[in-house]
Amino acid sequence: MVEINESLIKDIVLDIVGKAEIKNREFSIPVGISNRHIHVTQEDLECLFGTGYELTVKNSVKQIGQFAANETVTIAGSKGSFQKVRILGPVRKYSQIEISRTDAFALGIKPPVRNSGELENSETLSVIGPNGMLIFKNRVICAKRHIHMIPKQAEVYGVKDGDLVNVETAGDKGVIFKNVLIRVSDKSALEFHLDTDEANSSELKNNELIRIMSKSR
Repeated sequence: MVEINESLIKDIVLDIVGKAEIKNREFSIPVGISNRHIHVTQEDLECLFGTGYELTVKNSVKQIGQFAANETVTIAGSKGSFQKVRILGPVRKYSQIEISRTDAFALGIKPPVRNSGELENSETLSVIGPNGMLIFKNRVICAKRHIHMIPKQAEVYGVKDGDLVNVETAGDKGVIFKNVLIRVSDKSALEFHLDTDEANSSELKNNELIRIMSKSR
């Protein structure tokens, strides 16, 4: 008599269901690779650059209304530092530093993998600007990889805000990234965001295409 592995059967069923829920499984979502960067409040910006200071635009990014600023800072930990870390604008309601795991090793910290804004019990770094220095306590994370899209695109792909999905890259070194967060907003541009470590490991470049395979279970 053949023994039935109920756990295996359940996994197979969930995998089939997850794939069936995805409406568009083409390689159609462009990649955006995030280097280390920082977001700041107006208050923190003025502490670093001077009273009344405003960010200036170096170039726009794909996400609507956002830009890479000309302004950069130095970030420092117990083991090392990085100069010319770019600020992304506009100013936000909270300050936050996003780095890769390799960056974290070089700085001597162990930041958690989090969605943007989820900063409780995260890591701490010093931030040095031309006009002052701040301690960013519980303000440092490794950003959770995610896909930005607008509501109409979410309908096309068969997903909703907050879903976790598995995505696949193309090419000779194709890989599957699991637990990719879906972020739906009226101000989003379709883009898969991951950090430099993840991009290098899979040999991905900006604007290459990935696809959603299934929902994560």
